[in-house]
Amino acid sequence: MNCKITRKAAKVLQMELDKEENKGLVVRVAVSHQHGDHAHYELGLDTQTDNDIVVSTDKGIDVLIEKDVPLLDGVVIDYFYLPQEGFMITNPSKGNHGDH
Repeated sequence: MNCKITRKAAKVLQMELDKEENKGLVVRVAVSHQHGDHAHYELGLDTQTDNDIVVSTDKGIDVLIEKDVPLLDGVVIDYFYLPQEGFMITNPSKGNHGDH
């Protein structure tokens, strides 16, 4: 399983992970719903379960990804300030380049 985090997203995620109330939690990417070969993703902080794989990224942030969910392999976590501030999760390797 692969996951990429952009520099901007890593900066924001690390600030959240450094908060006292988030100690011991790990970033989780999940599929919120899918239709056909297209998925919508969600992002949060969570603890690892037996169904998870921990993916280490080049930004030093580990990401929890549920095993056996092909649409999670290759996700990219990015962060935008404009036009609206927030995260965007895509999976270019599966043909998902953003929400529609």
